[in-house]
Amino acid sequence: MLVSDFNFHLPEDLIAQEPLAARDGSRMLHQQRAGGHADRLFRDFPDLLQPGDLLVFNNTRVFPARLYGRREGARAHPVSTHNPAARDFLAGRVEVLLTRQVSTQPNDWECLVRPGRKIGVGERLFFGDRDELQAQVLVRAEFGERRIRFELVDDFFATLDRIGHVPLPPYIARPDFPRDRERYQTVYARQRGSVAAPTAGLHFTREILDRIRQRGVETVEITLHVGLGTFQPVRVERVEDHQIHPEPYSISAEAASTINHALRTSRRVIAVGTTTVRTLEHAVRLGAGTIVPGAAAADIFIYPGFEFRAVKAMLTNFHLPQSTLLMLVCAFAGRENILRVYEQAVSQRYRFYSYGDCMFIE
Repeated sequence: MLVSDFNFHLPEDLIAQEPLAARDGSRMLHQQRAGGHADRLFRDFPDLLQPGDLLVFNNTRVFPARLYGRREGARAHPVSTHNPAARDFLAGRVEVLLTRQVSTQPNDWECLVRPGRKIGVGERLFFGDRDELQAQVLVRAEFGERRIRFELVDDFFATLDRIGHVPLPPYIARPDFPRDRERYQTVYARQRGSVAAPTAGLHFTREILDRIRQRGVETVEITLHVGLGTFQPVRVERVEDHQIHPEPYSISAEAASTINHALRTSRRVIAVGTTTVRTLEHAVRLGAGTIVPGAAAADIFIYPGFEFRAVKAMLTNFHLPQSTLLMLVCAFAGRENILRVYEQAVSQRYRFYSYGDCMFIE
């Protein structure tokens, strides 16, 4: 299966750069897995649910994981008339996106760095106006990936909250604004740990959640911390050759019991977002058909031909061409079906990606 099979044309002006004024004001394309669709508003979503459905949310919380700073330049050549570029090298700005905290060494983080080619092992990095955070590069990998170790500070996350930036995705072509700290976060976010929002959840408001519960729909929360596995580009030609980076998740005993009861009684389990889909489908395989509570890491790659064992319907945003998230949606509702609907969404000027519109697929 070729990655190019999941390509589609998207005009740049359909990539949402700002959230709508109202969270629940987005459009929603209601898609049947067997074919057929209708154009709706997200405010219609509660009316499409049935009493007895189980709606599963990812309650991860995005933290300000993007850091801007400077590098020590220890590996630079001395500044001279023969090497004038070295001055810029020494004073060069660096950008670091923290992607995963290493559990065995709490001060160690996996990250993406820019400029990736210039930052080598042993390089020291400084962040904040007064160098509040300092780190050293330990390991270098491909595509700008690094492992770095921060020096101890009194409260690392408090410092990060103060000097870090909201990790907006690269297709949002603007700096983050203070309002993004609230809007690039679901209203039910609780567990800190994600470097990207589970964007299908951005549409929900407290009022929408109340309407859902009033219809007799049960809700439950799990946690998957979004990291490199969700947004890493696919750099191979064949889909089967791509490997997903593992992302940590946890499912409480109460949540597992609720989900298992829904599975046993053949109720619809509806996932809010692709991260929830991946968590549930990974967990149900670990338990051989039963969701086992506890913590694990999801490295499951879902593409056409995959057999869904837990999820019966999903809410999701519109995804990047040739991305693993688009492949997941195609696995759920058929590649030709989804690509045809994406073409129609483009023609009807739906808003795409994180701050864009959504689809409900059942």
